[in-house]
Amino acid sequence: MKNIFDYSYSSLEKEMIALNQKSFRAKQIYSWIYKKGVYNFDLMSDINKSFIETLKENYSTSLIDVEVMQESKDGTVKCLFKLEDGEKVEGVLMHYVYGYSVCVSSQVGCNMSCAFCASGLLKKKRNLKTSEMIAQVLYFDSYLKKKGKSVTHVVIMGTGEPFDNYDNVLEFVKTLNCPYGLDIGARHITISTCGIVPKILQFADEKLQVNLAISLHASTNELRNILMPINKTYPLEELIPAVMEYEKKSNRQVTFEYILIKKINDSMVDCKNLRDLIYPTHGYVNLIPYNPVIENGYERSDNKIVNRFHNYLLDNGIKSTIRKEFGSDIDAACGQLRAKHEKK
Repeated sequence: MKNIFDYSYSSLEKEMIALNQKSFRAKQIYSWIYKKGVYNFDLMSDINKSFIETLKENYSTSLIDVEVMQESKDGTVKCLFKLEDGEKVEGVLMHYVYGYSVCVSSQVGCNMSCAFCASGLLKKKRNLKTSEMIAQVLYFDSYLKKKGKSVTHVVIMGTGEPFDNYDNVLEFVKTLNCPYGLDIGARHITISTCGIVPKILQFADEKLQVNLAISLHASTNELRNILMPINKTYPLEELIPAVMEYEKKSNRQVTFEYILIKKINDSMVDCKNLRDLIYPTHGYVNLIPYNPVIENGYERSDNKIVNRFHNYLLDNGIKSTIRKEFGSDIDAACGQLRAKHEKK
């Protein structure tokens, strides 16, 4: 049985036409599930009963279950979700001054094997379906609505490489942004990639106004090959031109994410190399204090080093921010909660 949440609005219109219905059925269904939070077809009162039966026979509105919920003192909520096949993924709700952001996973496990990341401790088993990504957002939105709030931002930065699940992620983004769907502004949606060059170029042609973030974390091929094996396939001399092409086609500024790891990538030589590397782009750097993962032995850079790195970039023509930390009293690192429970 197909899951209704797998369909973007345009895809659902085509599906309705294939069922010999008018395309407006898609708007009716979207209104019920996304605007009114009604997932029971029998309660969709403006749809005739015969077609309700067709919907019930062919489509489900199943979501996902929560296996573990952790709530931080700072208001961050981290969930381990259980999927219909028993697999588990993480999702995180974070409170910023500008609203509530959900960090969504796009795969069960990850094959990118980044040396510092907990997500790669468990290899990729499969891609998440669009419905499984939507379900993460809907769960947190329901959680917030009990407090009179709602999800305002979505970042696809959880477990998995979004561009390794390109088609499903694209449908997900379209549903997030659709005015009949979750109606989250394009510039409130961010996709993070470790640097799959062909997909960056393909994404540039989609002409979406969502934000693109590049997980960089090293300023030379030598170090990035160690920290991020994807660099052996798409080295910096290919990645940076692809970013520039994306910027040219989309007229959007790219974010370079840079996790600072003690005595690995936080020297002033690293900082100067980073400045020189990304200066030709219009991008800015989001510096991320490292959340330690016991299994890999890396440590976070001292605050003094983080601030020095930050100030050097600012003083040398690169916009830079230091990411606010969330959930330090729970399993903060991406993939850490799932890895812990998979070992039990």
